[in-house]
Amino acid sequence: MPMMDDPHSTPNTSGNSGSHITPKSPRAALEPEQMPPPPKRSRSVRHPIVIAGNAIITIVLLAMIFGGGLYVYGKTKLEAIGPLKEDKVVNIPQGLRMSEIGDVLQKQGVIEDNRLVFLGGVMAMKARSDLKSGEYEFPKGISLRGVIQTLVDGKVVQHSITIPEGLTSQQIVARILESDVLTGSVREVPREGTLLPETYKVTRGTTREQVLQRMAQAHRRVLQDIWERRAQDVPLRGPEQLVTLASIVEKETGKADERSRVAAVFVNRMRKKMRLQSDPTIIYGLVGGKGTLGRPINRSEIKQPTPYNTYVIDGLPPGPIANPGRASLEATANPARTRDLYFVADGTGRHSFSETYEQHQKGVARLRTLEKETDKADPDAFSDDEAPKDGADKGADAAAEAKTAGEAAASDAPPAEKKQGAKRSAPKPPKKPVVPAPAPAPRQQ
Repeated sequence: MPMMDDPHSTPNTSGNSGSHITPKSPRAALEPEQMPPPPKRSRSVRHPIVIAGNAIITIVLLAMIFGGGLYVYGKTKLEAIGPLKEDKVVNIPQGLRMSEIGDVLQKQGVIEDNRLVFLGGVMAMKARSDLKSGEYEFPKGISLRGVIQTLVDGKVVQHSITIPEGLTSQQIVARILESDVLTGSVREVPREGTLLPETYKVTRGTTREQVLQRMAQAHRRVLQDIWERRAQDVPLRGPEQLVTLASIVEKETGKADERSRVAAVFVNRMRKKMRLQSDPTIIYGLVGGKGTLGRPINRSEIKQPTPYNTYVIDGLPPGPIANPGRASLEATANPARTRDLYFVADGTGRHSFSETYEQHQKGVARLRTLEKETDKADPDAFSDDEAPKDGADKGADAAAEAKTAGEAAASDAPPAEKKQGAKRSAPKPPKKPVVPAPAPAPRQQ
């Protein structure tokens, strides 16, 4: 039997013939409907490899962000102006670790208080094994990068050790012993005339033996070069004689433009078999490597026989009387082309040269007159003046020229030298003499 329509039912207007609305009570209609359950996660998403990959990517991104920030911070610190308020010399001892070097720099105010910044800068510049010890001068406001680069480059402070021309080997050793930059002792005083006076650059901690070795090497190199370029008619039998004569030239004059002419006087006298009659050889024969007599030369000492006294011996002394410089070696190897046989001080710190004894006597007379006017003549002896070469003796005072000419030297001279006056060096303003170090090693011949 067909069912009759319910007069209370709602007609289907949705067009869906297969669906209908379930009637609800007013209370049920007010309650929220239950949400459907979420879809299940894919098994591939829950795979451990995927999880690990996601974690790695996250960590990498965070590391990149942190590293970028650290790079910017580190670069800023490396390039920033440092805390040093003025130039400063700092000594980095040998054997320190990187952290200890940082401590030294921090205490000296070269880097900021945070030592870790220095360590990080060293690591960033890959300089951990390249930091060098030594004495460094850091300029005002130097950056951290500049500090590290200075230590890597080893730009240590260079000190100058200046050895004047004309000092004896004993005097040179005394100067070296006085230096507070050098270290170590000196085993023995080098032979006379084997060291080249020069200015040498050294670093703090260089040994004194190393400096002497450098001086000896420089002397050999320079001597060989000058000997090969010598004038072929110079009456010298070898480089050793060149050094000996050059040492006399060095002690006789401190004027650069007079060296070759003074050398010519001695060379011309050697050719004529005349005695050299050089006052510095008297002094060296008396005091040796001490270098200075400390008082006037007595008249009796002019004739006093010593192996070095060229008023008594013929030709050259047995060895140098000092360490000549490059200029005196050059002048002796290539002396001026003159006929001069005499020179005498002219009272102005220079010399007058002459070819004949008569000309020489006129120069002596002029000097005697000048000395009388200045009341500096000494009737008994001639003075042991100090040269402008840091106390190196240049010989006796010119005041005795007239007295020794034809008196001191002529009596013992060969016939060719009779009545020929001794050569005098120019009077020089006195300077403080070099004081030898206590108990130096004996001079080696």
